[in-house]
Amino acid sequence: MSFQTPKRLIRSRKSIMALVIAGLLGATSLTAVPVLAPADAQNVFNHAPAEGFADLVERVMPAVVSVDVKYARLSLKHDGQDFRFQIPENSPFRHFFDQFGKQFRFGSPGQRRAPVRMAQGSGFFISADGYIVTNNHVINNADEVDIRTSDGKDYRAKVVGTDAKTDLALLKVKANRKFHFVEFASKDPRVGDWVIAVGNPFGLGGSVTTGIVSARGRNIGNGPYDQFLQIDAPINKGNSGGPAFNLKGEVIGINTAIFSPSGGSVGIGFAIPASIARGVIESLRQNGVVTRGWLGVQIQAVTPDIAESLNLKHASGAIVADVTSDSPALKAGIETGDTIVAVNGEPVSDPRDLARKVAIIKPNTPTKVEIIRNGKEMTVDVIIGTMPGDKELAAKNGSAEQKSAVATKETLGLTLETADSGQGVVVVAVDPGSAAARQRIRPGDIILEIGGVGVDDPAAFNAALSRAAEKGKKSALLLVRSGDRQHFVALPTKKRS
Repeated sequence: MSFQTPKRLIRSRKSIMALVIAGLLGATSLTAVPVLAPADAQNVFNHAPAEGFADLVERVMPAVVSVDVKYARLSLKHDGQDFRFQIPENSPFRHFFDQFGKQFRFGSPGQRRAPVRMAQGSGFFISADGYIVTNNHVINNADEVDIRTSDGKDYRAKVVGTDAKTDLALLKVKANRKFHFVEFASKDPRVGDWVIAVGNPFGLGGSVTTGIVSARGRNIGNGPYDQFLQIDAPINKGNSGGPAFNLKGEVIGINTAIFSPSGGSVGIGFAIPASIARGVIESLRQNGVVTRGWLGVQIQAVTPDIAESLNLKHASGAIVADVTSDSPALKAGIETGDTIVAVNGEPVSDPRDLARKVAIIKPNTPTKVEIIRNGKEMTVDVIIGTMPGDKELAAKNGSAEQKSAVATKETLGLTLETADSGQGVVVVAVDPGSAAARQRIRPGDIILEIGGVGVDDPAAFNAALSRAAEKGKKSALLLVRSGDRQHFVALPTKKRS
């Protein structure tokens, strides 16, 4: 049996469709085209141009350079003496090197020449008088640095300064000409914004790729201030130090690294944000070095267990595990166990966030640091200091080697004994699979406090743990010293069956 649509219904449907179409056409014809306000114009500008990126590339390409680096030779230095590899005439390996080691030369030191090694990268002018930004790892330990501009001219470059912590470097070229340059973006890009990467992949010279900003704030373990932009514009070996542009032709990042199981681009690249690079480069330009603010605390993340043991509402901020001697924090009265939750009114999310916030503060600047101590919120006034060098900082932190005495008692998978100094208890052994093992407590660690109370023998440790359990706490906070560093660990107040 077949069904037929009544003609009246068909005519009705046609009439409805005609009215809808007429309505749409009417709306189109009657709606005036608005004049674009600045915000609307910006939205249009953020769309990829229909004609492609050629006009933008023509504008920025002259500012991008290839960076060629030479390393004269490898040598070992000890007490100022230069030692070169040498094979004795009667060595059983001499025949092997005669056959396969043509790059080696035997004889007097003055006659030996190691092969010249070369590396390539990218960079870009940030001023008409020849300042160039690139990566520190591109030019690190270089004997000679040369740059080639987009018009094919070569120049010798001088290294003005480097910063290993952010992997940035500043070069300078002297020439009787003005160079085309680009500027850093004043605003951070959004995830999804277009990005154009220009550089010198595999030594091919000026090459352009496009993509979008895939993510922000990436930590790839490159340094203490990692906050990379993740981009999917393909970048490869040789792109390091090159710029990543927005559609205005502003530099939003410096291409630095890729994630690649194979060594080639798989569409995951990382760029140092302009917001970080701007201050570092300006410091290198003015002083040749980067000066950072310094608080002088050893810090760690606030885990949910630690937050519970400290009666904190949120597992955020940075807990002070130790205060460095002769530091701004010590002078201001910051103590071990304080939780830093804000700097100058800006919330601190975690230790890395605190490190970044303090680092960008100019030394000798009065700063308000908000802390929580014993459940109470406080504000401490600190005069930020100048971050010392690594060796100087290690000397300030000192060493905490201590020996143990002879009394043992097992608690929560820990075998403890009194420390030789009388301060704290030494961890002699840790039961595998115990709560302490899961928190990575190791033999040789020294437990200094439990629940903010100092413990000087295993009995005091157990008593403090019992008090925490009686107060209804599920975990107790231990201050543990491992080597020359201190950190907090939360352990359950009762043994798990």
